[in-house]
Amino acid sequence: MSHAAQLIADALTLEDGELFHTKKGKARPCPPPLAPLADTHGHLTVLRSHDPALAVARAAIAGVRLLVVPIDPVGDCGLDPTDDMPSRTPGELIAFLDEAHRIAGELLSEFAEAGLVPPEFPGWELLGGATPDMPLDLRFVAGVHPYGAPAFDEACEARMRELLGAERCVGVGEIGLDYGPYNEVEPDCQLDAFRRQLLMAHELGLPVELHIRDAADDAHATAHAQAAALLAEVGVPPAGCDVHCFTSGPEVLSPFVELGCTVAFGGAATFNKSDDIRDAAAACPLAQIVTETDSPYMAPVPVRGEECEPAMVAFTARCLADVRDEAGVSTPDETYASLWNNARRLFSL
Repeated sequence: MSHAAQLIADALTLEDGELFHTKKGKARPCPPPLAPLADTHGHLTVLRSHDPALAVARAAIAGVRLLVVPIDPVGDCGLDPTDDMPSRTPGELIAFLDEAHRIAGELLSEFAEAGLVPPEFPGWELLGGATPDMPLDLRFVAGVHPYGAPAFDEACEARMRELLGAERCVGVGEIGLDYGPYNEVEPDCQLDAFRRQLLMAHELGLPVELHIRDAADDAHATAHAQAAALLAEVGVPPAGCDVHCFTSGPEVLSPFVELGCTVAFGGAATFNKSDDIRDAAAACPLAQIVTETDSPYMAPVPVRGEECEPAMVAFTARCLADVRDEAGVSTPDETYASLWNNARRLFSL
């Protein structure tokens, strides 16, 4: 998509200066961030309604200073027969991210002509992969999702190791267990792929991002219990471990907190019926909580129903700050600062 076409696609934003709108065109103001924002898990390879470069530029305008993109050496290489992803090599995927970041920087200069500029954060330094002209640092993690566990053979491991050796790569993920209704892969196969990738993280000195989904109505939270047990057995990688897209309550949270894991909350924390998730967000230690979007999935309130994009992490950060403030466990300033510092520490940035 050309720069002109990308900006036309953002016509409403250019017209009224607001990043977010409902499907009917009603503006939804972006919460002003109290510190730099981090989207620790936002997909760019599977966006449908958003151009990747435009999504990165919009994220920067929302205050996002770190975006970590998961790359799957099965699905993102076009080797999953159940989806329509194009065939791409690890080198092509890395080039895709490089290009999105480069074009996003050029788009920012064009947005600036319309008065839309990234917020400044006095006292907060830019990350190593950012510049004053493009203040968002774009990184990625690489790992085989539980859906792709049967394809985790030697060739797949070689692709994964190529990705893990890239300069932009900061971790292994998303890996783990999925016993939900959309996955037919046998648990033993998932556990084997999970274990092997966890050991790779130990070997390479990298943190991991975990994908864990329990079966519907599983009161025992079996996937979470098995994941915690495997972490206890193999060991949490010294570089760190992040439980991505946490959507359970404090009881499920507790074992991962005790293991020293970071816990990532996304748009689901903002949903009206997500009291258990908000209780977990209030219970999570301040030093172990981070934000994510899991874009393009689960857009937060007040833009729920739209395709999620990394810029929307601004709504989740505001929600977490409010929840923790109301619970009396941390002030908004403390929450925002910790969300940023925890993300930096997790990825050694």
